[in-house]
Amino acid sequence: MEKWKSLLKKDPVEWLLEKENPSVRYWTLKDILEKPESDPEVVQAKENIMMSHPVAAILKNQNLQGFWISLENPYLPKYKATYHQLLILSELGASLCDKIEKAIEVVFHNYQYNSGHFSFKIIKTERGRKSKLIDGACLTGNILRFLIHFGYISDERTQKAINFLVETHDDGWFCRAYPIDRGKVFPQNCYMGGVKPLIALSMIPELERTRDIQEIIEQEIEIYLENEIFMYLKDEKGERKAKFGWTRFGFPLFYQSDALEVLDVLTRLGVKDDRMKKALDLVVSKQNKNGRWNLENTFNGKMWVDIEEKKKPSKWITLKAVRVLKRVYGD
Repeated sequence: MEKWKSLLKKDPVEWLLEKENPSVRYWTLKDILEKPESDPEVVQAKENIMMSHPVAAILKNQNLQGFWISLENPYLPKYKATYHQLLILSELGASLCDKIEKAIEVVFHNYQYNSGHFSFKIIKTERGRKSKLIDGACLTGNILRFLIHFGYISDERTQKAINFLVETHDDGWFCRAYPIDRGKVFPQNCYMGGVKPLIALSMIPELERTRDIQEIIEQEIEIYLENEIFMYLKDEKGERKAKFGWTRFGFPLFYQSDALEVLDVLTRLGVKDDRMKKALDLVVSKQNKNGRWNLENTFNGKMWVDIEEKKKPSKWITLKAVRVLKRVYGD
């Protein structure tokens, strides 16, 4: 038996493959069973995603002009506005279609600065488009995630966003909102927000990464490892302590993060390091007797559609947990 399977109280893969959730089935076929994109089961699952309830509900609430809720603000209200919908659609494994293409053009046309990054509100003037104010690398990182997923990686507008993240990286990415108290954290720059650009950069095929991109990825990996993933807060004695919120796993996360998300991106990048042990032990400890993981953190009631039920076994959390364990202990 492979070592990663020995860490499971019960193999949940058949549960993850159930056809009622084609998104989880799709990612399980690809990431756990390692089937190619051309495999008939993978092709069918991907087609079924577009007809699934979450995807249909999100697209049903899209304005005919391509945005959700308001053209003025693609971020608010949180979890129902344009940025959030495109991100969750990408995580669900949705394919590019006319509606999604129209929404992406809305994003490029109305919210991208000349320097490549994105705004929290509509940019109405050319003078405003010249702004270099960093609203948050997490925002541009999340937007890059869905742009890359939907096949826009070669688009010059996407490349401008990637270049912006490269040019503004300095031992992390600066954020005006981080930290609230400098004396209570170890990382110099935004720790939660830095995960999002790292995920986006990890999605760039290795052969297409510039030397600068690869160096940033390596620097970011080291930042998360030296803080043992979720041990980045300082107690009153200056010692490390856990960020409690990062020990509660959720999906979707949007601008939030947790230890499982960080492990997911690190293992996608092939990282295996002793400093991941505390976070890996946390993941293993959270499975129930059926080898499944519960949804502990949720935005239910705030999105167009609730994905899963809080405190119940979650296919999404289980998928990510199994994926992480397979990558670390699969050899």
